[in-house]
Amino acid sequence: MKKKIIALVLIILIAGLCIFFYKANKKDTSNELTLFGNIEIRQVDLSFQVSGLVSKLLKEEGDTVKKGELIAVIDESDYNANFKRAEAEVDRTLATQKDATDKYNRYAPLGVDDTVSKQEIESLYNAQNKADADYKAAVANKDYLSNQLKYTKLYAPEDGTIMVRVVEPGSNVQKGQPVYTMAKTNPVWVRAYINETDLGNIKYGQEVNVYTDTTNPNTGKKREYKGQIGYISPIAEFTPKTVQSTDTRTDLVYRIRVYIYDTDEYLRQGMPVTIKVDLISKDNQENNADGSN
Repeated sequence: MKKKIIALVLIILIAGLCIFFYKANKKDTSNELTLFGNIEIRQVDLSFQVSGLVSKLLKEEGDTVKKGELIAVIDESDYNANFKRAEAEVDRTLATQKDATDKYNRYAPLGVDDTVSKQEIESLYNAQNKADADYKAAVANKDYLSNQLKYTKLYAPEDGTIMVRVVEPGSNVQKGQPVYTMAKTNPVWVRAYINETDLGNIKYGQEVNVYTDTTNPNTGKKREYKGQIGYISPIAEFTPKTVQSTDTRTDLVYRIRVYIYDTDEYLRQGMPVTIKVDLISKDNQENNADGSN
């Protein structure tokens, strides 16, 4: 009988110790908001501003590019020839303008005493104006063709990664036809949804932690990124079917956007992530204090 009592006491003690350590080590998640979302990366189609034969494509899919880096070239032979013709036209019209101006300046004083007829003076004046207009038109055309020549080279508008190489060298492309699709390095954001009951616990600019499902082999932990809430939709909507939620799918939610600035090559378009919001952080305490005043 004594053995049974001793065994029962030991079981109770062990159970009590287990409960104690469980409660002591259990993380209090009541002060932490967990959201689920997907990575969104801005993509842009890169194209030439002129049409022509693609002579060079300097980047492959997966290559990183820097802002202002040359990435593709169109055959510039015709554009260069047109520009040189425009330069010659500027020189020609400039000479004509100077000749017309000199004639008018030379004969205009002779019209005072009718040595030269007024009609002839007016003709010289009109010829001077026409020559001046021709010169200005030639300069404008030269500037236009200079831009067209520059447009035969395609430069990266921002830092990013080439996602799709649409055409190959030798292809004839039209103005505005996509040549590459590029994913911008920044900004990278997470699209997520929050329940109405949690809406009062977040604000613009609030810092959050973002975790991917991938384990970092160097740390043995999930890859972690620092984020910031940059957008909160003012309009409620029904929970999308793709959103992971412990509540019913008929509940109304608000779409938010979390910007990630410490990005790396491991973040991919559409990747699922987990967002952790510390509800007792300094920023959130200030937010609650402001709301109570």
